[in-house]
Amino acid sequence: MTQDESDGASSSHVNVALLLEGDPDLDSEQKDELTRRLRKEILQFDVDSVDLAKGAGDVTGAKVADPVTLGAIIVALSASGGVLPTLLATVRDWLRNSSKAHKVSITIGDDTIELDKATADQQQALVDAYCRRHSRGRGQQ
Repeated sequence: MTQDESDGASSSHVNVALLLEGDPDLDSEQKDELTRRLRKEILQFDVDSVDLAKGAGDVTGAKVADPVTLGAIIVALSASGGVLPTLLATVRDWLRNSSKAHKVSITIGDDTIELDKATADQQQALVDAYCRRHSRGRGQQ
């Protein structure tokens, strides 16, 4: 594969950074387990990859020493796909079904939204607006 072909393949993907901020009462092991459960849920969908982020502070801007970086996941989606709404709905439902006070920050480029235990209508409005912003961006490229 030539360098040009490689560059073309990478531009056909969108990386979505998820940062799970678990309930403050959880220890590092519990946060790690929580992150792995969310990753496993996401793997059920048609995504290109779902990886636990290494050096998550660089991905999301959080300090490396911050224990929240334990919850960092990078999801690669096909840029022409339509999987983003499904990914966001999965995260929203996962939060809603949790008994603890968790929050997930979702970042594409420099655009971030945070989902937490808001009402279903509030979360849906936020997710819809975020999907519209990123759907328009892909259609114009």
